[in-house]
Amino acid sequence: MSSILKTSGIEAPSSPNEIDTMMDHASESLAAGSSLHASMLCRDALQLARSRGDFERMSRICMPLLEAQRGVRLDALAAGPAKLISSGDDLSGLPEMGCYLFAPMLVGADARQFRAAANIAGVPVFVLTREPQMSNGLWPICGVGERVVRVRIQPPNNQDVIDPQWFNYASEQLGDQAIEDANNAAEPNDPAAWRVDDLLDRLDACPEHEKFLMALASACRQAMAMPIPTIVRRRALINDPYSF
Repeated sequence: MSSILKTSGIEAPSSPNEIDTMMDHASESLAAGSSLHASMLCRDALQLARSRGDFERMSRICMPLLEAQRGVRLDALAAGPAKLISSGDDLSGLPEMGCYLFAPMLVGADARQFRAAANIAGVPVFVLTREPQMSNGLWPICGVGERVVRVRIQPPNNQDVIDPQWFNYASEQLGDQAIEDANNAAEPNDPAAWRVDDLLDRLDACPEHEKFLMALASACRQAMAMPIPTIVRRRALINDPYSF
């Protein structure tokens, strides 16, 4: 039985399962202080559980994933001001642990690709993207998953040195928007499983956001008691003039 899957207080099934084995390895990594490796194992286990319609295991994976991502976030924030990345030339050499703010002419897809490459290399990074400043002075901050999430906020006082406190604030605002976007995507009679998928669509946009992961866990628990839908989920395209 996976030890990490018991952190939510829900007992894991006694029969062996590939997902439980993955989570045992995640537990070992987390105990050893390797938050990034634990997070990557949790993410893989989460996707595998969803492919099997195993919402019960998904609900138990979310909290260990939250703990692992918290470690990644705190380690990155402790590294100091965010590194400003506005061109490929700013990314020469292996990435270092820390916060990275991608800025024009780079876009959210570039930031997502960078984070994935850094994680594969074993480097924990905390990445956001800002888009061109709006006429009202706000910065659009975006994250890219299967869906793009975007929020407009006040820029930091010092735009040349991005303070970790502002960086964390921007991430919190982005994650709050991701939850709202997932809520707004739903129709009143949608199957509970679709609510899970609406959140999963945005997980890569804000993987560090704790309330988002708690919302995903809650959605998974709601889907556990419901039959798996046989109809295909359809969502309208988002009409956002700032999207790409």
